Amino acid sequence: MNNRPFVFDDGLAYEETMVPWLRPVGETFVDWLDPPSGLKWIDVGCGTGVSIELLIQRCAPRAVEGIDPSESQLNIARARPALRDVSLRNGSAMALPHEDDSFDAALMAGVVPAVPDPARCVSEMARVVRSGGIVAAYQWDITNGGFPHEPVLAELKTFGITEPLPPSGAATGVDRLREIWTGAGLRSVETREVLVEREFPTFEAFWNAIMMVTLRPTIAAMSAEAVEQLKDHVRRKVTTRSDGTVVGCGRATAVKGWVA
Repeated sequence: MNNRPFVFDDGLAYEETMVPWLRPVGETFVDWLDPPSGLKWIDVGCGTGVSIELLIQRCAPRAVEGIDPSESQLNIARARPALRDVSLRNGSAMALPHEDDSFDAALMAGVVPAVPDPARCVSEMARVVRSGGIVAAYQWDITNGGFPHEPVLAELKTFGITEPLPPSGAATGVDRLREIWTGAGLRSVETREVLVEREFPTFEAFWNAIMMVTLRPTIAAMSAEAVEQLKDHVRRKVTTRSDGTVVGCGRATAVKGWVA
């Protein structure tokens, strides 16, 4: 059993392995939100700033603030040219350092699984958003095997290795998200799934793209022979076209609701 904690404190590794998967989810999500321009947003768990960049590109916000507990990720966000006028702060999603009714809209991108108490986090978001404002989120559907690297996780179990789930990995299905948002007093709650496919020219390219930061120590601890066996198992599970192209898949869930 692998008992390492689930963390995303390596900003560069997160940018390399997760952002290319999350960006297309975020694009579909922002289009689904279809918010009016001129809003003041807070991005809770803003990470490397990808979701803020999408807001700026597609939603014409009046202002955006970001908060995240990882300085490594915040440093990458601060280096994005599009975020030069964005306030980025180190802090916790569980206790936002803002007054009530400070924002028109709040967003969490990929954060629900990582926080120990999603209900408290969503209540905090609802607290800092004005009446009539929107509170929304998207994340991988870990509950139903939606992580892009799920093929590796499943095959690792045949080697007696179980990767630790994020603290709230069981809170990512649409039914549970609806419960959390409704429980926070949000109204007109809606949910949806977002499917993502990425094509890779070879299996090795696919393998490198799913070696996210939390998997790398596990793979590094395995023998070279075991790693090759694992790769063979995964290779047989994924979709490979006649020209050798490998198709990687992910499934995310999204939720939105309005402050009463």
